[in-house]
Amino acid sequence: MESAEINARVDQSLKRTVEAFCRSRGLVVNQFVQEALINRLEELEDIEDIPKLRSEPRRPFSDVLRELERDGEP
Repeated sequence: MESAEINARVDQSLKRTVEAFCRSRGLVVNQFVQEALINRLEELEDIEDIPKLRSEPRRPFSDVLRELERDGEP
């Protein structure tokens, strides 16, 4: 994957906290920030899906269990 640079201004204390956190756990700050951005994007996408999921038809839990048993799941 090709790398690109993102410039962002953050509070100095946040920067120090992230650096200290990464240093204490042997993490690379760039990788930590990249994973944090990916996780946040996924969270926001999930939040957007909530209204759609709430409108989906519901099934009784007992039906789901029967279906799993039929498919060989415990």
